[in-house]
Amino acid sequence: MHTQCRFRRTSSTGHPECVHTVAVSAEHVAGRTGTDAAEGGATDGRVARRHVTRQRIVEAHAALLREGDLQPTAAVVAARAGVSVRALWTNFKDVEGLRAATTDYWIGADEELVEPVDPSASLDERIDRFCAQRQLRLERLAPAVRSSMIALHRSPELVRSRQLHITRLRHELERLFARELGAAPDRDELLRSLMLAASWTSWLLLRDDLGADVEGAGATIRRTLHALLTERPAPTAR
Repeated sequence: MHTQCRFRRTSSTGHPECVHTVAVSAEHVAGRTGTDAAEGGATDGRVARRHVTRQRIVEAHAALLREGDLQPTAAVVAARAGVSVRALWTNFKDVEGLRAATTDYWIGADEELVEPVDPSASLDERIDRFCAQRQLRLERLAPAVRSSMIALHRSPELVRSRQLHITRLRHELERLFARELGAAPDRDELLRSLMLAASWTSWLLLRDDLGADVEGAGATIRRTLHALLTERPAPTAR
């Protein structure tokens, strides 16, 4: 008697490529149960250890960026993570792979700070709550941004990350200030202005170039958003 068993083959990228149906005997399946269970347990253990190692490397990389080492070498990252350089490159194929994993780490940390703001609240409340969160989030992300600006021109992964953050900001502003954007005669210009005011670029200008502290930089963004969202359109020239 034969049983139809389906096996999924996984590509080197970790994504399933295809599914094959293979005919095997019921007796063979039964005989392999104990061995397969043991092998499966060993495999699960290796996968778990690899996950822990990857996480340690990513967290070490992020910690170094926070401390101001914006371009740490593989040796420095590995030492901080308590692994060998060989183990680092076994877990990450290249620098872009490490950047991708670290980007995911930063995005996850940023999303944990997001608290939805009710778009039906008053404009002042929406601005205050958005800016309070934005201030905290931008300061937390600042080390990653500073590092990314150094290598942005040669890293497709960092370009992807930058575009992702820009898209997230656009969607957040469109949701929160939908009423004001909908009533604006120049919606796209207003949206671009809001994005500029709340962007990484503006935050780093305020913090790094103009010497503002966190509260001062946050106050500047709040004032700018309030001015943009409450300004009266200029009268049309006749």
